[in-house]
Amino acid sequence: MEDPAAPGTGGPPANGNGNGGGKGKQAAPKGREAFRSQRRESEGSVDCPTLEFEYGDADGHAAELSELYSYTENLEFTNNRRCFEEDFKTQVQGKEWLELEEDAQKAYIMGLLDRLEVVSRERRLKVARAVLYLAQGTFGECDSEVDVLHWSRYNCFLLYQMGTFSTFLELLHMEIDNSQACSSALRKPAVSIADSTELRVLLSVMYLMVENIRLERETDPCGWRTARETFRTELSFSMHNEEPFALLLFSMVTKFCSGLAPHFPIKKVLLLLWKVVMFTLGGFEHLQTLKVQKRAELGLPPLAEDSIQVVKSMRAASPPSYTLDLGESQLAPPPSKLRGRRGSRRQLLTKQDSLDIYNERDLFKTEEPATEEEEESAGDGERTLDGELDLLEQDPLVPPPPSQASLSAERVAFPKGLPWAPKVRQKDIEHFLEMSRNKFIGFTLGQDTDTLVGLPRPIHESVKTLKQHKYISIADVQIKNEEELEKCPMSLGEEVVPQTPCEILYQGMLYSLPQYMIALLKILLAAAPTSKAKTDSINILADVLPEEMPITVLQSMKLGIDVNRHKEIIVKSISTLLLLLLKHFKLNHIYQFEYVSQHLVFANCIPLILKFFNQNILSYITAKNSISVLDYPCCTIQDLPELTTESLYELW
Repeated sequence: MEDPAAPGTGGPPANGNGNGGGKGKQAAPKGREAFRSQRRESEGSVDCPTLEFEYGDADGHAAELSELYSYTENLEFTNNRRCFEEDFKTQVQGKEWLELEEDAQKAYIMGLLDRLEVVSRERRLKVARAVLYLAQGTFGECDSEVDVLHWSRYNCFLLYQMGTFSTFLELLHMEIDNSQACSSALRKPAVSIADSTELRVLLSVMYLMVENIRLERETDPCGWRTARETFRTELSFSMHNEEPFALLLFSMVTKFCSGLAPHFPIKKVLLLLWKVVMFTLGGFEHLQTLKVQKRAELGLPPLAEDSIQVVKSMRAASPPSYTLDLGESQLAPPPSKLRGRRGSRRQLLTKQDSLDIYNERDLFKTEEPATEEEEESAGDGERTLDGELDLLEQDPLVPPPPSQASLSAERVAFPKGLPWAPKVRQKDIEHFLEMSRNKFIGFTLGQDTDTLVGLPRPIHESVKTLKQHKYISIADVQIKNEEELEKCPMSLGEEVVPQTPCEILYQGMLYSLPQYMIALLKILLAAAPTSKAKTDSINILADVLPEEMPITVLQSMKLGIDVNRHKEIIVKSISTLLLLLLKHFKLNHIYQFEYVSQHLVFANCIPLILKFFNQNILSYITAKNSISVLDYPCCTIQDLPELTTESLYELW
């Protein structure tokens, strides 16, 4: 269905004849008017409506927490609460958790951690669920979603201060090395959510702690800010002769993709890995700050703009499906009608100066009187163009190229270029001067960009403009330093590499980096919306499928929404993780960025990206794969309505 024309504009009818909003019938648009209308639609992208979006590191705090849980796990909220209340009543009499003083709360948490060190897996799981209930905000004692989120942050800081994260890290190592669970999952024909109960509880507690502590607010007390920096340091560097936490999660991803551990809850692993990398290395805004600092250290001029702010102000819309350049075959009239005049028309259109398009005058062009032959050919060209426009009026869908008068009258309406400032490399200036010298002088001067003797004045102005937009990147300096180190390794000595969190992460990933990239892309391929189920593809639905498959239409609909939501979250976490790694590695050293990019290309990352675009992107982006009443923390506070097929359609 076409959009109605704006009031007062009177859109042209399809058949070239119709009733307008004024007197009588509105005439069909001329060729130039059709071109202007098409250009305005191209600029406004009428076919692609404006989408509200926010370009940032992550979504809102509540949304990021809700994506941790699948709708199949909603029943476990009650189990977590029951395990906590049973344990809490044996330790504290006559009070609730929120009524305790901070010292009493710390004492109870210490008791929970002590009760985790038992041999029985069942008892450990109950205590771990009690800890998870604390991390979830003790929703049984809260009245609103805001209270749940507040106490979730408070409890997570309290849990970290008592050493809960280190304890759960040891338990996670035990579950990863649990060969019995792996062999049991391998023997099953279909892995379900019940096979990863212990891992899901541990990963959920760790994710909630990372996400809540990572969130910075101005009202945070000084103790929380100190704890945040300490936690970031522990996750960034190797503590107690162990590898960084992100490498442990990467190893879980590769083990899952190799088929040795099909029961791993891969969505929770990827979400935790993404948030750990973002917490330790920094998000996009922190990356921009690091870039400014590094340019200052290298003595480079400051950045002219903040690319993050530029992207935030861009319009979220795809380019129009058509272009102004319709091709010579579409613009050319039938050969039987204008066979004799085609040459003069083409000569008229191609002879136009590029500066004339923007209604500007070339300061270096001398005005010469036109000869009689040129005036005659120009007159023939004008008559030819007028004749063609008369023919084109019969078919307004094929507009002719614009004339100088129409372009100058609508100069402001030209499509804008890229929102970023232009950047010119030193090699671009050298290449331009080399071609210009070969053309006008006959020899070159190598890398000399200052000597312009013998070149015409337009070349002088071009070089001046290029130098005004000259940009020296950090990568150019790093490449130059590497070349100097390669030439004189003995005299310059060994390079001192600062041990930043990014450098430590890269050094740890270097040995198995190809396997890491292949594993991430395998999971991304399995989560692609256009992927077809294959026998050799990995199963990424192990932590969303229930033990018993749905038997009713309502259960099938709910599971279908949950599966689509599950895949969407996996795609978001992997794509953001790869983008963060590429950006940080490029800033740390350009060769690290190229090495990671090389393995992504070897693993067919580019065809995989094109696979995502081989669909209706607008429908894919605007698709709603969530049920608001089932999202955390709403599902823990409000009484769930009775879901039917009709009500599910309304909520969806």
